[in-house]
Amino acid sequence: MSVRSVLAAPAAAHVSVQQSAAGVTDLSAGRLGAIVAALLGLTGVVIGGLALARSTGRVRTGSGTGFRAGTGSGRNGAIVALAAGLIAMALGGLVVATSDGGIGTGNGLGGAFVALVVGLIGMVLGGLALARSRRAG
Repeated sequence: MSVRSVLAAPAAAHVSVQQSAAGVTDLSAGRLGAIVAALLGLTGVVIGGLALARSTGRVRTGSGTGFRAGTGSGRNGAIVALAAGLIAMALGGLVVATSDGGIGTGNGLGGAFVALVVGLIGMVLGGLALARSRRAG
């Protein structure tokens, strides 16, 4: 047994353990989780914005034609936006915590950071709408 073979064994083991970056079209679990979290956060932002507009009186709450899709003070929308933002932040945080590579490795870390920010915005909009709907009602 030579010294060269003894020193080469740990290096070969290290190379076999390293993960390569995911391909451009591969959909890893981290990417999927980050996409779901970001879409959920975006849903919370849209619903929170609509609920905030409804609670300030900028959106009509009744149409007079029998179609009652816009009735209410925005409280339900605010609660949905808060829940969607919270779930988006939790899922984004889970992807950040379990990601074993950096940004650009295909583990969904960049999307998870986006989901954290968008989820926070959804929660803030939902909280503002809820506070305004409590004052108005």
